[in-house]
Amino acid sequence: MPQTAAQQIEAAYREKFATSADLYQQGCTLFPSGVTHDSRYLRPFPVYIDRAAGSQKFDVDGNTIIDYWVGHGSLLLGHSRPEVVDAVQRQMALATHPGACHRLELEWGQLVQQLVPSAEKIRFTSSGTEATLMALRVSRIVSGKSKVLKFAGNFHGWHDTLIPAADPPHAAEAYQTPGIPTGVFDDLVIVPPNDIEATAQAIDQHDPACVILEGTGGRWGVVPVRGGFLQQLRQLTAERGVILIMDEVISGFRVHPGGAQAYYDIVPDLTTLAKVLAGGLPGGCLAGRADLLEAIAFGNSLGKKMKHPGTFNANPLSASAGIAALEIVATGEPSQQASEIARQLRAGLNALFDERGVAWIAYGDFSGVKIHPDYEGPRPTGDSFIPFDNDYQQLDRKFDDSLLHALRCALLLGGVDWMGWHGMTSSAHTEADVDQTVEAFSNAIDLLRGDGLLK
Repeated sequence: MPQTAAQQIEAAYREKFATSADLYQQGCTLFPSGVTHDSRYLRPFPVYIDRAAGSQKFDVDGNTIIDYWVGHGSLLLGHSRPEVVDAVQRQMALATHPGACHRLELEWGQLVQQLVPSAEKIRFTSSGTEATLMALRVSRIVSGKSKVLKFAGNFHGWHDTLIPAADPPHAAEAYQTPGIPTGVFDDLVIVPPNDIEATAQAIDQHDPACVILEGTGGRWGVVPVRGGFLQQLRQLTAERGVILIMDEVISGFRVHPGGAQAYYDIVPDLTTLAKVLAGGLPGGCLAGRADLLEAIAFGNSLGKKMKHPGTFNANPLSASAGIAALEIVATGEPSQQASEIARQLRAGLNALFDERGVAWIAYGDFSGVKIHPDYEGPRPTGDSFIPFDNDYQQLDRKFDDSLLHALRCALLLGGVDWMGWHGMTSSAHTEADVDQTVEAFSNAIDLLRGDGLLK
């Protein structure tokens, strides 16, 4: 008879991470559900980390854990890269917030301009959410229009206009998001991803101010986008006079030193950046056509200026980390290394799933690894394989919540911190990490089967 769901896994987990369990009790007295980010919520409790270096994290119980969160995607170079640490330590002693312009913001902006094809002008923010919010506002000011077209399953931050339809299910009635007024939908147009005909029809019908999409597909490529579609979208928006915003908060500098736009040879009108941009510290920016960013300038020719304060915009600590990181990123080696190790991991996991008879498949582009836990189709013949012929309704689905939490706990027992159903690699990950991760998945399969959660 199978045990109560995840009973064996939970018992072993509580024993191995006992100090984290105690700290989580304190967290629950302070924070809703005991956490400070939705994705960090884990049943029965999350692990607490003391320090991190390279591809590894070290928790409060003395466990060493291979990390596939990599700072929610911001740490392309891995944890505590010495050049970044040194830069921040030097700046810390000089000034953390002079409340004034400084040389580092110039150097940081020049690096962005050199690397990103679309970056004629730049405005720094404190996060990716702020950058996408600014992109919409600039687009509306310049175009004089209000509607925004986004693709189902794409995540562009948690502000009102763009958080709807970021997650499945995709039926129109499911787009309602708690706390978001229904009036938002008067100006939001949602279309299926990778469907150029539906996009053209929506543009012709709604005449939006802008179209926004993630550079590699919704939520870092759960439903991958391909260069052909991006080329068609760029041509379509140019012909219709619609501003194209490429959200490269995750893909920027990670897939290529110039982002997905450089990899796919696309020049969008506006680009949003964050994460790798600031070397693991808080920081984002909006980059793009100079005439569009003129909307932020004083005394502009539009006769109306977008108001943009922001206490920590281009702060010198984030600038120092960003400069140090981007100088390394510019060599092209970090993105290549991270992508290659992810390719090896996808191949290793698919071989394991095939061998163990598990209806799972690993797929993804660049340094992303996605796990689809309900797949019975043909096995991949190469790394470019996308399950279900890239049908977004089959790829982007909700899965058993109990299985998800049990898997994460089982993998942590094997020394791997996996980000839900997906993970990201860094240039610090090694082939030894891949081998240990595949072994951890194998052991997790045994644990899930022992608890009756997996056939």
